[in-house]
Amino acid sequence: MTTAFYPGSFDPMTNGHLDVLVQALNVADELIVAIGIHPGKAPMFSFEERADLIRASLEEVLPGRADSLSVVAFDRLVVDAARESGATLLIRGLRDGTDLDYEMQMAGMNRQMAPDIQTVFLPAGVATRPITGTLVRQIAAMGGDVSAFVPGAVLKALNNKLKR
Repeated sequence: MTTAFYPGSFDPMTNGHLDVLVQALNVADELIVAIGIHPGKAPMFSFEERADLIRASLEEVLPGRADSLSVVAFDRLVVDAARESGATLLIRGLRDGTDLDYEMQMAGMNRQMAPDIQTVFLPAGVATRPITGTLVRQIAAMGGDVSAFVPGAVLKALNNKLKR
């Protein structure tokens, strides 16, 4: 059984994250979505809210696959958290060449620290390439329509959070 580890902030979960998540479930039997916790940052959504939104988003596109997914928090090196979770694959989404340059450096460093964990790059679909959580938060906060960029459950949560 292959277990993959997909780290990120997921604040909020976007259609780009969901695209990579679905692809990862085609590569691995089990997927651990790992939400990075940074003490110096104040996220829009709590860990629990993000975890619930990830599960709800998966249910929207792949009903019945919830048993293949778990959500955990981590606050240390990604490779250490992946190893502790029993993962052998590290999932990284790529939007463009800039992502590739950065992710290649990280993959090289991670391989030196954890040769037992293989990094797998999954390309974002054309429709999801420009989407980032930061842009979604900014557009939503300024009253813009982000319905094309996030799953339905996330749109509802954003609207509730921003009192719309």
